[in-house]
Amino acid sequence: MKENLLAVGKEFKKELCEISDFMYHNPELGNQEFKAVEKLTNFLTQNGFLVKHPVLDIPTAFEAVFDSGKPGPSVGFLCEYDALPEIGHACGHNLIGAMSAGAGVILSKGDVRGKIYVYGTPAEETCGGKVAMAEAGLFDGLAAALMIHPSSETMESGASAAMEALRFSYHGLTAHAAGCPEKGINALNAVIQLFNGIDALRQHVTPDVRMHGVITKGGVAANIVPDEAVADFYIRSATKENLALVKEKVLKIAEGASLMTGATLEVTNYELSYDDLKTDPALSECFNKNLKELGVTDIKPPIKGAGSSDIGNVSNVVPTIHPYLSISDTPIIGHTREFAAATITEMAHERLFVGAMALVYTGYDVLSESNLL
Repeated sequence: MKENLLAVGKEFKKELCEISDFMYHNPELGNQEFKAVEKLTNFLTQNGFLVKHPVLDIPTAFEAVFDSGKPGPSVGFLCEYDALPEIGHACGHNLIGAMSAGAGVILSKGDVRGKIYVYGTPAEETCGGKVAMAEAGLFDGLAAALMIHPSSETMESGASAAMEALRFSYHGLTAHAAGCPEKGINALNAVIQLFNGIDALRQHVTPDVRMHGVITKGGVAANIVPDEAVADFYIRSATKENLALVKEKVLKIAEGASLMTGATLEVTNYELSYDDLKTDPALSECFNKNLKELGVTDIKPPIKGAGSSDIGNVSNVVPTIHPYLSISDTPIIGHTREFAAATITEMAHERLFVGAMALVYTGYDVLSESNLL
């Protein structure tokens, strides 16, 4: 059966490469990916999928389903398609979108049971759509959720860090910085104390913790005591449980900075929080076997990544994998123009096809092998 699916896949290879290249040449930021969504949903509709768009009032999120008409489990493929400011598809989401949509369509052409879902999940780089979709229960009925991320190396699915995006807004009182500074309350001083406190905390957290921030507002003129100062921080940890403990300490530091300066404090989330990725080992082993069958045998073990992704929220709901597939023979760094350019090379096109087929084979195993379930 997999040989038949491979033959079907070859018929779609050119079209999938064209879809990926279209998104490369038309990069769109998170929640603004209208051209990408139109391209992907048209492709899915033309191949027998029932498309719901938008979903959850997210304008560039979609859910597409193919019902085989035979009772069985459901498998889901996750599309990403947002680009980065100024450097385009420097994370390779054009390849991800084409691979996952292609996998769903190719698998639907085989003799399968159950349902095949393809999800359009916008804004992974910022305010990830998978968070709201997971909270709303869109993935709850899946036996497995699958996607592949392009990289400079091929690696097994591993882990990603849980993350909270915290905004600390301090409010004080303006005054002439030379004439009557005693009448002012310096909000910028509070932000500086916040940074100092977090820096002091670094020696008392576990090695997996990352705390990094920027001052987005710190005053308007040197001779005016700043009455408003704002800092944005990412706080990360290997698990959401440990992240909660670290967050509690950071909030106490922020409150201390408020008490030290007299400025009032407001804490908000400026982006959605991401859970840690929990790779399903049986599903990962199945995928690795299929990837090797397709000729990619140099698969490195997973690395302990300090980054975060909204697929973590999916993995806390259903069995999930997020492996990496090399698109270059030479090392390239993600989030660079060089990586973006690598996504439209001949090797990237070949790996797009291989990756889509590895997803197809794994999806077929999920739908047909009761022992794997």
